[in-house]
Amino acid sequence: MADKSFNAFEMAQKQFDKVADLIGLDQATRNLLRNPLREYHFSIPVRMDDGSVKVFRGFRVQHNDARGPAKGGIRFHPQETVDTVRALAMWMTWKTAVADLPLGGGKGGVICDPHNLSSREQEQISRGWVRQVYKNVGPVADVPAPDVMTNAQHMLWMLDEFETLTGGHFPGFITGKPVGMGGSLGRTEATGYGLIFTVREAMKHLNMKIEDCVASVQGFGNVAQYAIEKFTQLGGKVICVSSWDQNDQTSYAFRRMDGIDLQELRGITDRFGGIDKEKAQQLGYEVLPGDQWIEQDVDVLLPCALENQITADNVNRISDRVKLVAEGANGPTTPEADTVLEKRGVFVIPDFLANAGGVTCSYFEQVQSNM
Repeated sequence: MADKSFNAFEMAQKQFDKVADLIGLDQATRNLLRNPLREYHFSIPVRMDDGSVKVFRGFRVQHNDARGPAKGGIRFHPQETVDTVRALAMWMTWKTAVADLPLGGGKGGVICDPHNLSSREQEQISRGWVRQVYKNVGPVADVPAPDVMTNAQHMLWMLDEFETLTGGHFPGFITGKPVGMGGSLGRTEATGYGLIFTVREAMKHLNMKIEDCVASVQGFGNVAQYAIEKFTQLGGKVICVSSWDQNDQTSYAFRRMDGIDLQELRGITDRFGGIDKEKAQQLGYEVLPGDQWIEQDVDVLLPCALENQITADNVNRISDRVKLVAEGANGPTTPEADTVLEKRGVFVIPDFLANAGGVTCSYFEQVQSNM
């Protein structure tokens, strides 16, 4: 569940202030970059399958577009807040700049739980989101993409609605589309694979060999699964992975000391990345409380779920063996935890570099769609 005392935007601003002090950034530029250029808040009325009408809250935040169109995903999450969206938009600005892409930073969201929505209801939310902001987004202004609990199907619904409203063919409006509909080969794997490529390069710097390393992973969605795939392909071993259990409304960690079998776990996972714990036990996995992914005796930690996961409250539970943390999620490590990890000599690959493979591939899709 979300920590109601945690404010992702305040965390993002604290990170920004620290770096601004380090580089001696002038006050006017600080004032510009500490807050979004513009943001949109709106209501999305949807007729539900039972005939009732429910109103969902939606957001789109455009943090900065100095380098190019705002770029960032759309999240469907029951604990979504505008401050989380603001933080994620800010991090997208840094991410596209670090990757040297001609893009800015944006993010969108809807407060909803796709676990409890039919396909038709999700389609109506997707189309309703576009109806509210279509005049303020587009191929040269702001380009959305999939994110937490959204996928290629949601992007197609949104593209169809955008083209219906604008009366044209604009495949460059959105990325993360299916390959047959203008998407890019490799986009599905890009974030997870890119994460491990940054791990591989960091290990060279740290004189570590991936084939000698063991990892623990938080999350079992798109990023986590492809990170595990690439990590094991390169010779590493993953012994623990955590996932959210929708029925129990809590997370569990699944551990097998001789290494998890990715394909085996994929076979007992729902479309949101939730692993069936009874079937996992039958396959020989230990089922532990979800927060124990962070306590494992491993060399590498890969937080690939949500923000605010490595905090001042749990950072000291990290094993002394851990030498590397690679942020597959956005904002998983708080500034307070970062300070502790730095003092302990743990090398942290920040999110806006570690998971930039996804937006890099999205940019390729954007370019080909605008040709």
